[in-house]
Amino acid sequence: MDYPLLNIFLTTMWVFLWILWLFLLFRVFADLFRDDSLNGWAKAGWTVFVLVLPFLGVFVYLVARGRGMGMREMRRAEKAEADFREFVRTTATTGRAEELEHLVELKNHGDLTPEEYERAKAKVLAA
Repeated sequence: MDYPLLNIFLTTMWVFLWILWLFLLFRVFADLFRDDSLNGWAKAGWTVFVLVLPFLGVFVYLVARGRGMGMREMRRAEKAEADFREFVRTTATTGRAEELEHLVELKNHGDLTPEEYERAKAKVLAA
């Protein structure tokens, strides 16, 4: 058991750097294949460059296209948020409209009195 504390620290640092490198590599590949502005040949060229010379390829990619990575990620996040808000808006609106329609049917059928209808309608609109 002759493994000094400094060696433990250095081993931990190398493992952390290796994991950081893998995350960076996957991030570059994800950005590369999600980018619609690049054609297939450009994607193939970047892929070969990153696979043949991984360290140099990733660093050149970050220098050449790093600013665009952030912009593309921001656009993707904004689109996802807009899609989510639209989904929630249509779902919530549809749910209330259907409930109000059901209440009108119950009132017209005679199952609800006008007072019960007004209370139920106020409850649906308040929610």
